[in-house]
Amino acid sequence: MQDTNVSRQEVLRRMLSLAAGKANDPVKLAYLPEEDRDRIARLDLGCLTEFKRNANGTVEMKFVDRTAIFIKILEQLKEEANDGPAAFLRALDGGDEVQPDWVSRR
Repeated sequence: MQDTNVSRQEVLRRMLSLAAGKANDPVKLAYLPEEDRDRIARLDLGCLTEFKRNANGTVEMKFVDRTAIFIKILEQLKEEANDGPAAFLRALDGGDEVQPDWVSRR
């Protein structure tokens, strides 16, 4: 059974990878001759969302929306940054909660 517990950091790393991904391999796919189809498995097509080869030979490719991904990453980072002051106040309050790493333990 596959582990379904994925950390927030892993998700953010994958999102960043998608947003910063190169389009080199999808372009290679467009020009790949029929006899080299076995090379498809080695191509990095993570940023490709749609691929169409029309009867007349034209190719249409759609990629992930990089801007939307960057906006989501920034929202998540902002949310994490906003948690800092709250964690600090909870630590000052002397609550039973676990203190963040940045709170000095003396």
